[in-house]
Amino acid sequence: MTEAPRGYRMGQRARSVERTREAIVTAAAEAFLSRPYDEIRLVDVARAAGVTQQTLINHVNSKENLLLVAMLHLGRRILAERGRTSPGDVAGAVRALVAQYERYGDANVRFLALEPRLPALAEAFEHARTEHTRWLEEVFGALLPTKAGPRRRTLAALYAVTDVGTWKLLRRDLGHSRATTSAVLLSMLRAVLRTGGELREETCTS
Repeated sequence: MTEAPRGYRMGQRARSVERTREAIVTAAAEAFLSRPYDEIRLVDVARAAGVTQQTLINHVNSKENLLLVAMLHLGRRILAERGRTSPGDVAGAVRALVAQYERYGDANVRFLALEPRLPALAEAFEHARTEHTRWLEEVFGALLPTKAGPRRRTLAALYAVTDVGTWKLLRRDLGHSRATTSAVLLSMLRAVLRTGGELREETCTS
């Protein structure tokens, strides 16, 4: 029997490693979506991925790194779903955001609470904030003021309205329904866009 060429065997091995990594990342993402960080055990994620705990450790090294790869995976998934929003479609942007936060918002809030504890996550959070700003510019760019100052301040206001913290305040802390939360966010976004050119930097004094 002729032995398979070395290049073929190496390619097969690389594909196997990639499939294993994908299984680990998927299992980790589902785990961190459903449970707090401190309740998750590497052995449980390994079992869900169909690998041994040692194999999982070989791929990610630590629980902190496991969370990091899960966050990056979820971030790509979120951006893919958000990308369907048409530029200038304010109502569509609200629908996309609320749908995202209904699915990922509680986990997102838990991740943010870990930022002071886990410095290795700082880069992932910075990337997420940059991507959120980029999305706002893509969707609302044509509706923003053209002058640099008002445009920058309007973007900051849009970010505040669309941040997961605003969704959490309305949906979880104040207990509003999804429909009411969507209506409030839509009203706030339209107000910011309508008055964006009038935003001024002022010093607030007591």
